[in-house]
Amino acid sequence: MAARIPSAISIGPHLQDTGLDKRALPEAERIARDEWRHALMRMTVIDVRDELIAWNQRRGYRRAGITSPFPYGHECFSVPRRDDLRFEDFEKAL
Repeated sequence: MAARIPSAISIGPHLQDTGLDKRALPEAERIARDEWRHALMRMTVIDVRDELIAWNQRRGYRRAGITSPFPYGHECFSVPRRDDLRFEDFEKAL
């Protein structure tokens, strides 16, 4: 089994309607498949983001059945406006 290489792709809200997301995700998948030789791409999404979940599902990602708590208070995240957040993993065969 190949080692899990954590990395992050995030498109800022001001760029989300520019098409950058439609180019970044396929390129990330290509790098994971062709350069890193991974057979599976996994992403973590905040589970209340229904529109983002639907967008990823349209691109072939499926629920992995794995959830984790949202890291409230972690410096890399802005201050959340709600207290019921958690992460959900999605995956896609490459």
